[in-house]
Amino acid sequence: MKSSPVRTSVLSVSVCFMGLWFVYLTVGASVASTESKTLNNWPQWRGPLATGVGPLADPPVTWSETENVRWKVSIPGRGHATPAVWENRVYVLSAVPVGTPDPTTQQSDTPGRRRPGISPDSVLEFTLFALDRSDGSVVWRRVANRVKPHEGTHPDGSWSSGSPITDGERIFAQFGSQGLYAYDLDGKLLWSRDLGDMSTRMGFGEGTTPFLYDDYLVVLWDHEGEDFIVALDKTTGKERWRRERDEHTTWSTPVVVEVNGRPQVIVNASNAIRAYDLKTGDSVWQTSGMTANSIPSPVVADGVAYFLSGFRGANLLAIRLADAKGELAADSKAILWTHDRDTPYVPSPLVYGDALYFVKGNKGILSCLNATSGDANYGPIRLEGIEGVYASPIGAADRVYIAGRNGAVQVLRHGAEYELLALNQLEDSFDASPVAVDGELFLRGQHLYCLAQD
Repeated sequence: MKSSPVRTSVLSVSVCFMGLWFVYLTVGASVASTESKTLNNWPQWRGPLATGVGPLADPPVTWSETENVRWKVSIPGRGHATPAVWENRVYVLSAVPVGTPDPTTQQSDTPGRRRPGISPDSVLEFTLFALDRSDGSVVWRRVANRVKPHEGTHPDGSWSSGSPITDGERIFAQFGSQGLYAYDLDGKLLWSRDLGDMSTRMGFGEGTTPFLYDDYLVVLWDHEGEDFIVALDKTTGKERWRRERDEHTTWSTPVVVEVNGRPQVIVNASNAIRAYDLKTGDSVWQTSGMTANSIPSPVVADGVAYFLSGFRGANLLAIRLADAKGELAADSKAILWTHDRDTPYVPSPLVYGDALYFVKGNKGILSCLNATSGDANYGPIRLEGIEGVYASPIGAADRVYIAGRNGAVQVLRHGAEYELLALNQLEDSFDASPVAVDGELFLRGQHLYCLAQD
């Protein structure tokens, strides 16, 4: 989070200009309050810093079905979208089946595809739920679209894998080919956009989430058709710019970060890693891409962006953004270090202080590297009790939380050595990533859990 120039001006103003000083102080306090509110919530996919860290959160270390569960509610339908949390509300997306399933459409019939995804067997209601944070009750629900999807999804996936986003005034619900929708906090529809139909690789479905920065909502549209990236005005949904791309299906979410006073959109992908100027859409820099099926989202900390992928190979690039311009060759000074083993397929990494955490493939095998040098702190180490990892790890209160598909969550001490604090088991399966806000941890499977030390 960038510091407020207003606050700096306040500190330097002369006492003799008390009226002006009061104006500056008032504005500076307002900016500081807004920043603090954002940091104390989970407004989008990888948290308030887009790194996977809840900087002000202190969730519980231990729990079970009978311990430290403040509430547990069933979420209708199927969705792997990570919840968003803002003040007293939790926002969840899901694809809820309606009608009688058609047993003849269980598998994609797209020719030439190996291990195809499953086809939809019924009409789905693409739904945004607003839940009361205190007890999990439904405050309101909105069906954004009611349709049978045109294409399948991965057998382990869902038709609602993009996560909701909020700026504290609006809620944005991304359902990919089923549309992008903006609501106010009372559930009133403000605008919607139809960006077309995706044709994803092997019918494995859609999963990218837009990124919100200031007044811009950035949407990545990489698939087996005509690719593009588009920046929308968050208040109206109108396009500010659109750029064509040369990519295959990408499930990665873009990230916006300020570099040398200008915000950049950075995007992970298979053909090329790219950066665009947020204001204009112009290309800033690019370099060679990752492995096939790029899914992990980039994370940025201390001016360094980390890009990872792990399908049919392993690749990790650490790029100093201030030095990145034009076409980056392999020996560019902007590329600080690389790593070529044990990188993730689905989960995004966690950058926490001077440590970079990631799992191998979709397995419970963890590596922790020094984020500055790329040297190994520890790992790869197999995480006891964790079977399958699609959820991305998060950090809070000097702890790391890693959720498995078997309902188990390891809680580790954040640091240069592996230290297990707790292994917790719930009767569910977690593909969505954990969310940490205040003293609470939210886990979304077939149920949504609010865990807290009561």
